[in-house]
Amino acid sequence: MARLGILHETRYSYARPVSFGAHRLLIRPRDSHAIRISEASLQTSLPGETRWTYDAAGNCVCWFTPQGQADSLTITSRLVIDRFPAPLTSLHVDDPHTVSPIVYTREDRAVLNPFIVPATEDEDRVLLRWLRGQMERPDEPALDFLLRMNRTIHDQFDYVPREEAGVQTPAETIAQGSGTCRDFAWLMVEALRRLGYAAVFATGYVHSPGAAVRGAGSTHAWCEVFLPDLGWTEFDPTNGLAESPDLIRVAATRTPGEARPVSGTIIGEPGETHLDVRVEVGLLDALEAAA
Repeated sequence: MARLGILHETRYSYARPVSFGAHRLLIRPRDSHAIRISEASLQTSLPGETRWTYDAAGNCVCWFTPQGQADSLTITSRLVIDRFPAPLTSLHVDDPHTVSPIVYTREDRAVLNPFIVPATEDEDRVLLRWLRGQMERPDEPALDFLLRMNRTIHDQFDYVPREEAGVQTPAETIAQGSGTCRDFAWLMVEALRRLGYAAVFATGYVHSPGAAVRGAGSTHAWCEVFLPDLGWTEFDPTNGLAESPDLIRVAATRTPGEARPVSGTIIGEPGETHLDVRVEVGLLDALEAAA
């Protein structure tokens, strides 16, 4: 078990004062057997009402409506969590199935169907051609195939940080040969859906102990796949990780657009707008010593 401290600060700056509508905050993990929240605080630069709910996917959501007018808005989340890792290598799979088709029970499929249907088009068959190139033995166990695809994306594509919002389509990532963590996660999610896997776009934080990992210092994204006997299993193609204790999941959604950490509306003409995000994740003792 590791005790981690997480700081996530989001600051919007506007050229002119504006008013604010409701803001949706997706910044807090849900307590589980893998993550226990020991301490949590949410600070905002403006007063306003907050309301906590769970969305349709079971993600923890805070609704915050700032009051008054201002030329900036800062939202700061501080968490202390206990992380209980479950290494993938220690799991025994009685029925691994094959790479295609993956076999789900009738009961599981009734729940998983929305996460099996692709959410993007592939009119020029760019993704399909790339996917065909990943297929090897028809009897390859699903877990072996997923680990290999995870590593292939890590090795085949260049990681290029991008501050602009939005996610590339899988075809754009393949054509450019580069992307961010969210692009790589979305590529893997949509590729696997075309093979009949249930996959979701997962977001949260990544802890970087010692060796630097891609995506540290900001929010991170990866792919989660539902496997018989194993359930939802994490694959991080950006870093080539699987079921890593360094991944701290905040939310899992059908599409990247649903996973934005902070989203909301403003009222008025803001002029030039700047967004600054600061994320710090580390062992609690080390963060307290540095403070």
